Amino acid sequence: MDIVVKGRKTEVPERFRKHVAEKLKLDKIQKFDGKVISLDVEVSKEPNPRQADRSDRVEITLRSRGPVIRAEAAAGDPYAALDLATGKLEARLRKQHDKRYSRRGTGRIPAAEVAEVVPDAASFNGDGVLVADEVTKPVPTTMIGSLEVQGEGPLVMREKTHVAAPMSLDQALYEMELVGHDFYLFVDSETKEPSVVYRRHAYDYGVIHLRTDPLAADEAGGAGGALGG
Repeated sequence: MDIVVKGRKTEVPERFRKHVAEKLKLDKIQKFDGKVISLDVEVSKEPNPRQADRSDRVEITLRSRGPVIRAEAAAGDPYAALDLATGKLEARLRKQHDKRYSRRGTGRIPAAEVAEVVPDAASFNGDGVLVADEVTKPVPTTMIGSLEVQGEGPLVMREKTHVAAPMSLDQALYEMELVGHDFYLFVDSETKEPSVVYRRHAYDYGVIHLRTDPLAADEAGGAGGALGG
């Protein structure tokens, strides 16, 4: 597999191409993902002099049999931008590798140790019967805004509001891979309704569309549990 280096509205010196080959060690990348198909490096330059400290941008795109992994960075020169982007790529490859490794069963807790390791785990006697608490304490109730919360959760620690332009499903997938998250909330450009794209258990994706329907207000449940499907 070769590394393809290209410039977007800028020339890429041969010296920089050689530096890319030295920086992106294929044997190191293949340790994290042995099914790499292609590795593209795109270099672009911002002509605005006010952004001189971020004038050079490098975007690395790695394609394999799994999800596409992208990493980009901007700096005052292409070499520094390449260093930053390479660091991000390696971090995301390591995260993806660790996720695949953990799904194979590594780190499972033996049944006999669950009660010691997991807080508030159910306890059973020698006959396999659930041992209930001798004293049942009342569960405290707290009002958080208009939400009645029993016990210690759920507790909303932070609330954010983002302004987002409508986008297509393909663009939403691209943005999700760009930020390295497992899901991405966006406004569908066709329906103008909120939607979520997410990475499923295997190397494929899912999408949830929310459709406004006043008649659905009386129905119990919602879309929150559908993300794991």
